[in-house]
Amino acid sequence: LALLSGVLYNDKAGLMDLNLNAKMKVVSSFAYPWNLADYSAFVMNAQPLAGQDLDEVKHLLLGQVEALKKGDFDEELLVSTVNNMKFEYYQMLEQNEGRVSLMVDAFVEGQTWADMLGRLERISKLQKQDVVDFANKHLTEGYVCVYKRQGEDKSIKKIDKPAITPIPANRDKRSAFLAAISDAEAAPIEPQFVDFQKDLSFGQTASNLPVIYKQNTTNGLFSLKFRYDFGMTADRRLETAASYLKLLGTQQKTLEEVQKQFYKLACDFDIYAGDDYMYISVSGLDENLPEALALTEELLNEAKVDEEAYRGYVAKTLKERENAKTNQSVCGSYLRMYGLYGPENPYTCMLSAKELQQTNPQDYLDLLKSLSKYEHTVTYYGPRTMDDLKAVLADKHKIAEAFLPLPQNKQFTYAETKQSEVFIAPYNAKNIILWLNHNENRPWHEDEQAVQYLFNNYFGGSMNGVVFQEMREARGLAYSAFGTYARPSKQGDPEYSYFYIASQNDKMMDCISTFREIIDTVPASQKAFDVAKQQVIKDLASARTTKEKVIDRYIGAKRLGIDYDIQARIYETVKDVTLDDIVNFERKTMAGKPYRYLILGDEKELDMKALEKIGPVHRLTLEDIFGY
Repeated sequence: LALLSGVLYNDKAGLMDLNLNAKMKVVSSFAYPWNLADYSAFVMNAQPLAGQDLDEVKHLLLGQVEALKKGDFDEELLVSTVNNMKFEYYQMLEQNEGRVSLMVDAFVEGQTWADMLGRLERISKLQKQDVVDFANKHLTEGYVCVYKRQGEDKSIKKIDKPAITPIPANRDKRSAFLAAISDAEAAPIEPQFVDFQKDLSFGQTASNLPVIYKQNTTNGLFSLKFRYDFGMTADRRLETAASYLKLLGTQQKTLEEVQKQFYKLACDFDIYAGDDYMYISVSGLDENLPEALALTEELLNEAKVDEEAYRGYVAKTLKERENAKTNQSVCGSYLRMYGLYGPENPYTCMLSAKELQQTNPQDYLDLLKSLSKYEHTVTYYGPRTMDDLKAVLADKHKIAEAFLPLPQNKQFTYAETKQSEVFIAPYNAKNIILWLNHNENRPWHEDEQAVQYLFNNYFGGSMNGVVFQEMREARGLAYSAFGTYARPSKQGDPEYSYFYIASQNDKMMDCISTFREIIDTVPASQKAFDVAKQQVIKDLASARTTKEKVIDRYIGAKRLGIDYDIQARIYETVKDVTLDDIVNFERKTMAGKPYRYLILGDEKELDMKALEKIGPVHRLTLEDIFGY
């Protein structure tokens, strides 16, 4: 079943990838095996294009199943699928969570550990006929088809809602169970923090590009990135160019050949365009790095325009944008970004529908070709030596002899919270999403990081936190709730605080009043603080930054303007933080401050008069917050 699933869908060269997704016959499609201890299932899913009938989508999916049952696929696809399964297996083993997951699966499924470890070897022995026979035996008419339709359900019946009595918080008490755990003796764990100069190597390529290097001594996987210090705010075409490139072949290869070759190499290629930076990445089996990099360079520099593919991409993109407006969590995220910045923000930094429709697709390919003319940083995590890496780069990575000035990122300004205001955007649901934001453009305080880190754990970041206990446990107001004092990701951006809750419509004002109560009064519990402090110290001591994450930690520190691991500084100073420090910090930065109240919900079911007493009410449309 696992092998069959990879043949149908693998996000690169499966039947569904090539016949449905690459040809944009649907917005998206995927498939996966759902492995359970008793009965397992095989699931296929697709989203329709604008105006596309769901029956047509169903038949497209079943058509790929029929192709599988007839054996209409290259046997080489089986070999490539097994190689990629090995790649994913090695990736899983790099994380403790992945290792434990294997143990859990073995236990739940009643497998011996030897069977679990021998799974890939057994799969590698399967032949094409085994897959075809399995598909014909099991992928029959005995399936369930579920359509997700839009519209109003007239069959819903209302029931009376019972009252919820608040439960007094008992932070200063503990059960016998908690006492037993708290009092248990555990050997202390010695912390290990990153020393960038010892844990990383720095060099230059033959063409003088800076290199940040860390050797992989565990397995044969690699990750190579070319990082550029400009992003979507410098050129809004980057994201579209990156997405469009994945739909194209080159002057020498068709799209299908490109995707099959990457899959055969068990390597991934990607372009990520962030707000103020971007990178091109190649990863996978290090033995295939030269070939994968050569294929990446060919794609970047010799991609061939496909007008039909671009028209399909534009139609699919516009449909995805409309779909986003029907997703509550996505709408909530866009509303939060509107509250942080205003109508112009990183989320709205995209090409308009008119720009998408009128842009010559060759412009995107010219843009990608031009990346070789800008200085960038090479990062590498993998088994080969620095000298071997430089040799591969000198042979495969071609750049300009002289670099052009970097495009300048646009700086979006955080909206300062000068008065309490309400911003409400429409969403027809029986629950609201509520954000509270406060920003007074307070610069990053490097010397306060231990206090801020411990505050987030004590107040809003855990099940032991004040926000979770008061909003959800004590009063039953929340589906989910949290609060955070946010550290900026780069130098020059401000610190700010925000709080979140998802709750029922008629509880909105209870949520707001309770939030204001705990923000303004700062509930103080020495025992809860002691638990939070102990957890923070143990978390920092047991955390390990390893492998490629060391490079990420270094880049994150550089963006903040520091040259050390901030976690080490927090650990050194958090032991001296007291409950009074937490309370005084909260009073100084959050208590009694004005807030922006950002509400996603159905105005007809909300107490608007009560909201008007908070401050000016700004009614937004989904077009306002999405920018389209």
